[in-house]
Amino acid sequence: MSDDALRRPDDAPARPLGRPRRSSAEMLADAAAELFLEAGWSGTTVDQIARRAGVSRGTFFNWFDAKSDLFWVDLDASTAGLGDLLRASSGLSPVRAVAAALVAVARQHPADRVPWALTQADAMGLGDEVVASAAVRGVRLRAVVAAYLAEAAGRPRDDLDVEVAASVLIAAAATSVVTWAGSGVGRPALGDVVERALSPVADGLDDRLPPTGGA
Repeated sequence: MSDDALRRPDDAPARPLGRPRRSSAEMLADAAAELFLEAGWSGTTVDQIARRAGVSRGTFFNWFDAKSDLFWVDLDASTAGLGDLLRASSGLSPVRAVAAALVAVARQHPADRVPWALTQADAMGLGDEVVASAAVRGVRLRAVVAAYLAEAAGRPRDDLDVEVAASVLIAAAATSVVTWAGSGVGRPALGDVVERALSPVADGLDDRLPPTGGA
């Protein structure tokens, strides 16, 4: 849910003709955002979220394993294709292919879907749940990147250069997302912010992981 447009369902305008219907995941995330603002994270149950969204408890668990998964609905959707983008990349060094894929993921992210977990955490009483759930996602994305770098550079999966490059690239991308989210309603495009963050990082790491057969 956009932090710029938190509203109750009965205040929402009618869906314009031709506009795609929101998925149950989006409806649940938006309902959760409203309830977290009203009652706080700890004061909101899964049943309440499902009821506000107009779906069943079973539907909630069809989409999410835990309440904290609601924080990142849009980012999870945007990053789901990272592995496919990396496997389809060609003509770039391993590090630059990762940077390009992360920028492409950022450009696919809906401009109006700013993660409210990054902008409304205090008001919602999210506490350490945000950090923990974000860390899980960072570890997963880092593993995808490290596996690609190792294969593309012909290195062992536990190679030091692979591990360092994967960690730094994901950290730079994550930092840029946090900075972008906090920059207000006049924020630039997420893809531009991620590209700005990753460009010098890729420059510094590129020589450490040439492609297989490279110098």
